[in-house]
Amino acid sequence: MNRQAQAVIMFLVGAAVLHAGFTDLYLRYVKAGLRPLLLAAGVVLILAALATVWYDRRASKGEGRPGEDGGEGTGEGIEGGDGHGHAHREPRVSWLLVLPLFALILVAPPALGSYSALHTGTALQAPLAYPRLPATDPLPLSLVDYAGRAAYGHGRTLEHRRIEVTGFVALGHDGTPYLVRMALNCCAADAQPVKIGLTGHIPPVLEPDAWLRVTGTYSGKRAKDPVNDGVIPFLDVTEAEPVPTPHDPYDESWNN
Repeated sequence: MNRQAQAVIMFLVGAAVLHAGFTDLYLRYVKAGLRPLLLAAGVVLILAALATVWYDRRASKGEGRPGEDGGEGTGEGIEGGDGHGHAHREPRVSWLLVLPLFALILVAPPALGSYSALHTGTALQAPLAYPRLPATDPLPLSLVDYAGRAAYGHGRTLEHRRIEVTGFVALGHDGTPYLVRMALNCCAADAQPVKIGLTGHIPPVLEPDAWLRVTGTYSGKRAKDPVNDGVIPFLDVTEAEPVPTPHDPYDESWNN
C-alpha cells in the first residue's frame, strides 16, 4: 500500500462518516449529541487525505528532498528511502482497513433489539429526582422515566393516572412480555436495556422487536431480571397499538 492508496482509503472513510453524519444513519452508532464531533472527524479525515496527496506529489517532484541540492542530505527520501531513492511501502496487511470501510458503506446495522435485551440485565437506576408531571391524559412518559418512578418511587407520582409508553417487544424465556428501550451513554456499543413487564389487556399475538405504544396504569407488581437480578416494574395495559420504529430508537434520557 503506497501513499496514494492510503489517501484514497482515508478520503473514502471521511466521506462515509460525513454521509452517516448528514443522515440518520449515525444514530445506529452514536447518540444524537455526538453528531457535531462525527462531522468534524469526517472533515479532518478528508483534509488529511488531500494533504497526503499534495505532500506525496510534492515529494515526487523532488521538492524538499534533503541532499538533492548537494547539501547535507543522507540520500533518503521523505517517504523513508533505503539510500537508493526507493520508497518503502506499508505492509499488505494494511489493506484490511478496507473491510470496515465496506461495512460502513454497504451494511447499515439494525438497532439493538430483543436478543440483546434478553441477554443483558436491566440498567434501571434510581432517579435523582421526580419532576412534577403535567395533567395530560393520557400522560406520555419515556419508558425509562416510568420504570424509575414505578420501581423506586413506588408509583406515588403515577397513581390514578393513565400512562402512555412506547418501546419494542421482548418475550422472556418463560413467555413474559416486556416492553424495552435500549439506553446508551455514548454509542451503541455501551447500550443497555431498561425493561418493564406487561400485564392486563395484552395483544394476543406479540412479535419480538415490534414497536408498541401501550396505555395503562401503574402496577405494583415487580420482578427480578433473570440476568442480573435488577428490578423490573410492570404496567397494567388497557390499550396497545403498533407504531413505526422511532426516528431515534435509543433512549438517552437516563444520562441527561
